[in-house]
Amino acid sequence: MDRWLAMRVFVKVAETESFAKTARQMHMSAPAVTRTVAALEALIGARLFVRTTRSVKTTEAGGRYLADCRRILGDIAEAESAAAGLYAEPSGTLIVTASSMFGQMYVLPIVTEYLDAFPGMRARTFFVDRPVNIVDEGIDVAIRIGHLPDSGFTAIQVGSVRRVICGSPAYLDSRGVPAAPADLRNHRIVASNSAWASPEWRFGDGQKVVIDAALQCNTNEAAISTAKAGWGLTRVLLYQIGPALLDGTLQIVLSEFEEPALPIHVLYPEGRQAPAKVRAFVDLAVSRLKSNPLFS
Repeated sequence: MDRWLAMRVFVKVAETESFAKTARQMHMSAPAVTRTVAALEALIGARLFVRTTRSVKTTEAGGRYLADCRRILGDIAEAESAAAGLYAEPSGTLIVTASSMFGQMYVLPIVTEYLDAFPGMRARTFFVDRPVNIVDEGIDVAIRIGHLPDSGFTAIQVGSVRRVICGSPAYLDSRGVPAAPADLRNHRIVASNSAWASPEWRFGDGQKVVIDAALQCNTNEAAISTAKAGWGLTRVLLYQIGPALLDGTLQIVLSEFEEPALPIHVLYPEGRQAPAKVRAFVDLAVSRLKSNPLFS
């Protein structure tokens, strides 16, 4: 039995949760996939999958073996790439993820600068307001806002960002400036109900205010536009209103009550073994984000 091929088949079955899909993707017959997994289970002496008519899931032993197989296959790929010289010069396609607005406003310019520096490279961006599994979705580099769970990934903090409450000068002139979080109950609130939003606004001194928003928007962009138009107050991350603060269309209120700022990290899975395309982008992203005064 080809142990390397058997590991690749096992990992693909675990990822697709299907013997048939694995067979199609690896250009093998379904019986060949089944025989390969069975031979691997016989060699190891443990059952790797629980099979039903609707799904294929790893057993507890299979889950542990999956992590080891991914590491071993990664080491093999690294050795092959190093032998081929792929770690000396960026090559291939780089896939970068970030939240939607942050990605468009601050990561995309870094990506295009990177492509200008390495014309032979290609890049794909994946800007979404939901958690992204870096390994499962094939991501090379992620820029994350917030506290990170423990993982084996390399994380470099490049700054932090405040969560702020803001309104237009016209609105504040007509409705008054809130002096304390409780005063928000007397104001019109425009809230975002995007993936990261919560109806409970927390403040640095332990105060909490449950917001009864007069208007809920499904994007931060819509909530910000409404606030800029003078309709009410909204709460967003500072970077999202950077241009509006500079041109004076929005003002921050209650800054003395803000929560501690959220960290911003550049995250990637390979650490020191990262290929040249990842290391070159990480170096550029860290430099550009650390120099942005909005994140200091």
